[in-house]
Amino acid sequence: MRLPLPIAEPSPRHRRLLRAVAGIEFLKGVFVVLMGICALLLLHKDVWLYAESLLALFHVNTDRRFAQMFLDLADNVTDARLWAAVRIAFAYAALRFTEAYGLWKYRTWAEWVAFVSGTLLMPLEVRELFRGLTLVRCSFLLGNIAIVLYMLYVILANRRERQESQNAECASS
Repeated sequence: MRLPLPIAEPSPRHRRLLRAVAGIEFLKGVFVVLMGICALLLLHKDVWLYAESLLALFHVNTDRRFAQMFLDLADNVTDARLWAAVRIAFAYAALRFTEAYGLWKYRTWAEWVAFVSGTLLMPLEVRELFRGLTLVRCSFLLGNIAIVLYMLYVILANRRERQESQNAECASS
């Protein structure tokens, strides 16, 4: 029976990068939890009135096309949709927190979760760029690409390291 190989401790540079990615994922989770709480606070309320107040707070003319779309969207919000948004937000946040924990502790499964979830988000980010090229959208896409490529590098480096360990183990046997 073969025992699993011990997890190699990453270099200080890789530790910092993995922890930076973990921090980003943690902040994503916090942001989504806050959005979920906002959705909870809107339950049993007239969302249209809150939307109109928000537009007034930012001095947005309600006759503008964007403002009308925002108010129409607010008018279609129901408690059932808010509950669905809350469930999705909290599930997504749980995924982000779990991923952040795993990356902070240098777990291989978390590297895969970061790689797969980042890759799955790319088409959505590209679609957003087609809706309009902005600095924020470009930054999100470039940041996500950097994280996905780094996670791919880490996964391949870990795989190569495990293979070298196995080859050395076989040679010493």
